[in-house]
Amino acid sequence: MELQLKKTALSRSWILLDKDGTGTILDVDKYAIMRMVEIHARDLRILDPLLSYPSAILGREKVIVLNLEHIKAIITAQEVLLRDPMDDDIVPIVEELRRRLPKSTGDEEPSAQDREAGGEGEDNEFPFEFRALEVALEAICSFLDARTIELETAAYPALDELTSQISSRNLDRVRKLKSAMTRLTNRVQKIRDELENLLDDDDDMADLYLSKKLANLSSPASSFGAPNWLLSSPNPDSKIHRSSKASTATSVQVENDVEDLEMLLEAYFTQIEGTLNKLNTLREYIDDTEDYINIQLDSHRNQLIQLELFLSLGTVCLSIYSLVGAIFGMNIPYTWKDGHGYMFKWVGTYHIPYKNFYKILCQTTGIYSALFILL
Repeated sequence: MELQLKKTALSRSWILLDKDGTGTILDVDKYAIMRMVEIHARDLRILDPLLSYPSAILGREKVIVLNLEHIKAIITAQEVLLRDPMDDDIVPIVEELRRRLPKSTGDEEPSAQDREAGGEGEDNEFPFEFRALEVALEAICSFLDARTIELETAAYPALDELTSQISSRNLDRVRKLKSAMTRLTNRVQKIRDELENLLDDDDDMADLYLSKKLANLSSPASSFGAPNWLLSSPNPDSKIHRSSKASTATSVQVENDVEDLEMLLEAYFTQIEGTLNKLNTLREYIDDTEDYINIQLDSHRNQLIQLELFLSLGTVCLSIYSLVGAIFGMNIPYTWKDGHGYMFKWVGTYHIPYKNFYKILCQTTGIYSALFILL
């Protein structure tokens, strides 16, 4: 009961980070969050840790709803709301957001990912929501990659040990590792599928340009003197422009609408794809180990079948002698018994005191031996 109350209390804890990286801890319920960021209850329900929802990146009118494993956040054009800031996995993300959310000054050298995404100067810097999204994607990709490396470190030695010595302990250890690999593969696959679906739909990517939406609402003519990312971000009439073929310049502009975001997503899609390839390689190694063990078991099974065949042949050879004894025991009239008991001593053993018991035993053995040979 105490653990359940603690979990419920944590689910109400949020941290609010503004564009300067300043954080404020909030202990509010879901209705206060809905009023604060103007979000629907069905979208906020996705971020409930007590419910199991698949990973999702949803673009709404004024917010981006982010549900990536343990990272549950609401991103606006000027603020980030992050759930459970005291969680051990969330604390590094909060620190990274505080470091990267403020706009970099001209004295700082841009990072490699910023240069790859085309943001080398202050004019080409990503908008606030993309900087927050980049931190979340980088955190979840690094987290899953670290779990994959840990699994590989434990799985490969266990599989090699199982190959050298097949035992119940090693089999149970590999079974647990295979189950963990299956669960981790499903988690990585969900993140990959979400990024792939987002990359395949330009409209969904256009919905993530919150700063552009806010600029259009506040001042339609405010594009003069705006940064390059603001000018190249999507406009509300992008569908009309895409459907219109009247101007080549318009088509080129539409193609570049989501180029910055597309390059950002592709970088992390490639990273998560590499993690998934590692897990697929591990799965193939496990399958190869299972095939090798099955071959070994088949070889031992064939040896047992061969031993059983040798024992059966030996039984048939011995039953021939029993058959001879049974025939003599059932069909020979003992006219020679007076003074000639030594003649068939090894067949009839007439001189044995328990001759009646022996005769019954020989008869029974002879019947079973004859049936065995006939069959």
